[in-house]
Amino acid sequence: MFRAEARGKELHFENAGVIGGNEVFRDRESGSRWQQSSLEAISGPMKGEHLELRPFLLTSWGEWRKLHPDTLVLKPLPGYAERIAATNERVREGLLQRGNAPDGVLRIDNRLPPKTMILGLNAGGAGKAFPLNALRKARVINDKVGVEPVLIVHQPGSDTTTAFSAKLNGRVLRFAPANISVTEIIDLETHSHWDAYGQCVSGKLKDSSLKPLILEPEYWFAWSEFHPATGIYSPSASN
Repeated sequence: MFRAEARGKELHFENAGVIGGNEVFRDRESGSRWQQSSLEAISGPMKGEHLELRPFLLTSWGEWRKLHPDTLVLKPLPGYAERIAATNERVREGLLQRGNAPDGVLRIDNRLPPKTMILGLNAGGAGKAFPLNALRKARVINDKVGVEPVLIVHQPGSDTTTAFSAKLNGRVLRFAPANISVTEIIDLETHSHWDAYGQCVSGKLKDSSLKPLILEPEYWFAWSEFHPATGIYSPSASN
């Protein structure tokens, strides 16, 4: 999800095909084409500009409703609702994480299978990929991306993953699960309790908030193609 504007101008986008195995969009205002994974304009008057990511949460409907009980739901356009079942099936197939990269991918990184689901994080001047399977096992990760100490929290019940800067008021905090569902975590420095969304709910740091970071869900082939210098989370090198 990104902010649909550049150079102070609101933009409206439409699909413009695939380049390098990755979708490309065209803005109607300038005719520039934008690469999905890099958010960069690759041709046209806007070439070289980058769109800004907006914070978003990839989660289950049940978890979203718990957080936002009064939420509104976008009504599908005519003809779209009939395609939802087929779309969901493609999503489920994708989550099996099997198969080759699509035709047209320009760079293959063999450190992980191409259809590995990862959550990519750009922070501290660097990028790192966190494989979904590793997140499901670790659940709470204390790590460093570039120069930024980071916290990754994975709730197994809904497959919801959130990320934060682990630095608060100049102090780096380390965290551990406070319950099996990881709806609550505890920092090891003050033993304060936090929810999975970076809010301290009890203890010395009550009412404090961690700075959220934006995770990008991607297949490994897409993330690695546009982030060639990316690191990969390794349990032996973290926590």
